[in-house]
Amino acid sequence: MTALVLPGGGARGAFQVGVLKALAELLPKGSVIPFAVVSGTSAGAINAIVLASKARRFKVAVAELVRVWANFRCHQVYRTDNLTMLKSSLRWLGAIVTGGVLVGMPKSLLDNAPLRALLSRNVRFPRIQEGIDDGFLEAVTITAAGYASARSTSFFQAAAGRRGWSRTRRVGVCGDLNLDHLMASIAVPMIFAPVQINGEYFGDGAMRQATPLSPAIHLGADRILVLGIRDETADKAPTLENPQKSPSFAQIAGYMLDTLFMDGLYTDLERMTRINQIIDSVDSEHRTGSLSRMRAIDTMLIVPSEDLRVIAHKHRKQLPFAIRGLLRGIAGNRRGESRLLSFLLFEQAYTRELIELGYRDGMKVKDELLAFVTGEDVPRLFAPTWIQRDLGSLHGEDTQ
Repeated sequence: MTALVLPGGGARGAFQVGVLKALAELLPKGSVIPFAVVSGTSAGAINAIVLASKARRFKVAVAELVRVWANFRCHQVYRTDNLTMLKSSLRWLGAIVTGGVLVGMPKSLLDNAPLRALLSRNVRFPRIQEGIDDGFLEAVTITAAGYASARSTSFFQAAAGRRGWSRTRRVGVCGDLNLDHLMASIAVPMIFAPVQINGEYFGDGAMRQATPLSPAIHLGADRILVLGIRDETADKAPTLENPQKSPSFAQIAGYMLDTLFMDGLYTDLERMTRINQIIDSVDSEHRTGSLSRMRAIDTMLIVPSEDLRVIAHKHRKQLPFAIRGLLRGIAGNRRGESRLLSFLLFEQAYTRELIELGYRDGMKVKDELLAFVTGEDVPRLFAPTWIQRDLGSLHGEDTQ
């Protein structure tokens, strides 16, 4: 059973749409969704829900995603008018100065009510069940983090017979998905307000998602396509001769978001690689006990071939004036702070370039991509060179 996993990443989610555009072109006309399970978190949850709601027509679903992401403007995601931003700034200042006594503490830095309205108009949640009933889809899951329970909760809608799960700090809850689940999954901490579901407030699913591949595996996947949202070209480490400048608030915030959205994925990949090695090292007829109940997972990982921070910096002037002022106030105008900018830049010049990048990166591996989603024999792990190099050390290989 093949699954699609879409991690979060704010505006960087446009890259995922580009890869899906490439896949849609590779598949025959009239194809249904080529994934039995779709799992999304944060911005990836939006893409996941749109695909699931149009499971009967994969190309139409991808075309809809391209249309929306290619025409994004920041004001469609969060309020950007000068008056709103001025009120927000004054409220934060008043709350800090008075300790929240005279002025209540704000719930978030930005108001994403416009995004809720946009999704309400464009996403048809009842169609998810139609796709499941017609056999085009087994399950779709979106993950959010509970602030009270401190658990990663994967809300999923699935075919009959699928049951939830409970593990340490992570659970799977079966039921019909709705807009609140989606808004909870994309509620980036501090930036967007949390959403209440069944009495508990939830925020961005990446916060507690230490095992982002887990929901798809729980739902039966044995091969997983993952569309990441960052490259892994490391910056040069500071030296005594060229020391690092003190990090600004924007740089720290961008670093936290980057860690939030992607670090768990690579840890999970390493864990799964080790499990695969254990399973493959024992002949099937000799697997007993818990090993007999384990299954190897084939994984394909596609990530940007270019640094999205560089692309974001190039388009930074596309941000609305009020948001630019806010970022400049927290030192977000320097190139080093472009990591935060790359998550918040919901402007078409930037998202269109990410879509094109995703399309090119998808086409670079078109043969492998098509083989993976059509069920052909594939390697246990198909990933960029840096992943292969890092995980090669698990085999005892020389990685120098």
